[in-house]
Parts: sequence; C-alpha cells; structure tokens
Amino acid sequence: MATYAALRQLADLVRCEPRELFVRWSRGPGVDLPREQSSRDELTGTPMPGLSANPLAVEPWWGERPLELWLARRLYDYHHLPDLRGPGVRPWVLTGDVVGRGPDNEPLVVCREALGWIADPVLAEAARLVDAQGARTWGPLDRRSVPGPG
Repeated sequence: MATYAALRQLADLVRCEPRELFVRWSRGPGVDLPREQSSRDELTGTPMPGLSANPLAVEPWWGERPLELWLARRLYDYHHLPDLRGPGVRPWVLTGDVVGRGPDNEPLVVCREALGWIADPVLAEAARLVDAQGARTWGPLDRRSVPGPG
C-alpha cells in the first residue's frame, strides 16, 4: 500500500482518481478488511453496516478555494482519534461503496480498495494550514472536552 507523505500527494490523488475516496482512521486494512466490514456506534455499541469513514471529495460550495486546505480540514477534524483509540490508529485512504450513514451522518463504506496510508507529516502540514486560518474557536471534532447533560 502506498504512503502519502505530503498533502500535495494526497491532493494529486483526489484530483486524478475517478472513484470516490474516503479517509478512515483505524489500525488499517489489515485489521478492518479480513473481518466483516462493520463499525460500532461508540455510544450504544450497535453494529453498523460498513466502515465509518469520511469523504475526501470537494463539495461544490467550496468553489475555487485550495484543494489542499479542504483536505487539511478533513484530516484536522479527526486528528485526535489516535489519542482516543490507542496505538496503531492512523488515517488511510480507500475507495468503496456507501451502504449507510452513521450516527454523526458519516458514510458507512464497504471498502473496494485500500490505496494508502496518510503519513504523520501530512497531519502536521494539515494542522499548520488550519491554524493559519486564524479561527481560534474552531477545532477538531473531539467529544472528550464536551460536558455531558445535567
């Protein structure tokens, strides 16, 4: 499997690949694909059909803004997952078929092909791009810091 070592490489893949691309944060295809391709809802433990992933495709409303910034944001949103889920969890790119939606409205995907790992320097580059936007109140989608009801 390839390794994408720069955000530019990931952007080139998104520009050139005709199939829909997703990023998944896990211990990788070696763990995810040999078993039934299923994720679990972390709140209830309910099994879900397909692997929880996020699309890399640019939405039309993004306009002519840089693809690299779009991808940086997609990666930055979930960069807390390795800390939350433990050693060996990292992002990888796949193509697949959407078979449903998870509780956060994320696509649930059955993987057709694992394309490559996203290396740590890409995550650092993504964080620098996001931080350069100056949005001080914006951050990753990390629920650990959100207080519960009551």
